[in-house]
Amino acid sequence: MILLLGGNGYIGQAFVAELERRKHPFISLSRRELDYNRFDLLLDYLKSKRLNFVVNAAGYTGKPNVDACEAAKADTLIGNTLLPQTLALACAAAGIPWGHVSSGCIYSGAKIKTENQVITEKDINKPEVRKMISTAPENILGFTETDAPNFSFRDEPCSFYSGTKALGEEAMAGIGQNYIWRLRIPFDEVDNMRNYLSKLQRYAKVCDNVNSISHRGDYAAACLDLWEKRAPFGIYNVTNPDFITAREVIELMQKILKLNRTFEFWANNEEFYNSAAKTPRSNCVLDVTKLLATGVKIRPVREALEHSLRNWKPETI
Repeated sequence: MILLLGGNGYIGQAFVAELERRKHPFISLSRRELDYNRFDLLLDYLKSKRLNFVVNAAGYTGKPNVDACEAAKADTLIGNTLLPQTLALACAAAGIPWGHVSSGCIYSGAKIKTENQVITEKDINKPEVRKMISTAPENILGFTETDAPNFSFRDEPCSFYSGTKALGEEAMAGIGQNYIWRLRIPFDEVDNMRNYLSKLQRYAKVCDNVNSISHRGDYAAACLDLWEKRAPFGIYNVTNPDFITAREVIELMQKILKLNRTFEFWANNEEFYNSAAKTPRSNCVLDVTKLLATGVKIRPVREALEHSLRNWKPETI
């Protein structure tokens, strides 16, 4: 039996669908049913069930975006830092392995291969970096699981959301047996306010940033594959291989969805932050070599994007 926390959320729903597809028996437990922020209640619950695994898809993301976390810092800290620590301690005490939905938003930029070394560039939109993306993309390397977060409270500036996600990973480190599954900018074929493809279609103006991104269904499947394969516990970047620019995604949308609109782009991040954002945003590239080395299969990002757009399900009113 698997216990799923946060099953009503955007990522939690993907785990529900994947667990049902695999015919795994599971319990989806909401906070209304049990205040699992309380260690004593959670531990008693875990001990009362015959559980093989726990999936934590609960957390605090802010709606409609991470700017909302700046005004709800207590809730953000509880959901993204204290809850993972409580779960780690309770699962360790109950002897149950578990997996945690974390975020790649604890990084900014990419690692870049030069003639003599590999350097870290936090601003991936620098003209020389964007030129390299166009002319020599093989020199743009992602952050690995062993790289220290550089968009966190320990390496500011960062959003409060990203700071609490990085701190959450610290809080559960070395406690029991767990997976930390890093997600980045979820998308799929279903129109939703949390879907990256939906957001891009609704933005009045777009930032042409560079990112690794995660198909929601592919993400949930890869996370469960790691558990089923009994891959070593630890941190895994779980994104569709390769990276992509927002402009490329929009070009795909216009080609496949035949959108009847034009898109305007912010001139640069400075203009965006001065006009439309309250807190810094993470834009980064993640390396998925460790994930693929376990034998887990996950589609390249452009294949996943094209499939999502060709099977697009618009929001129905």
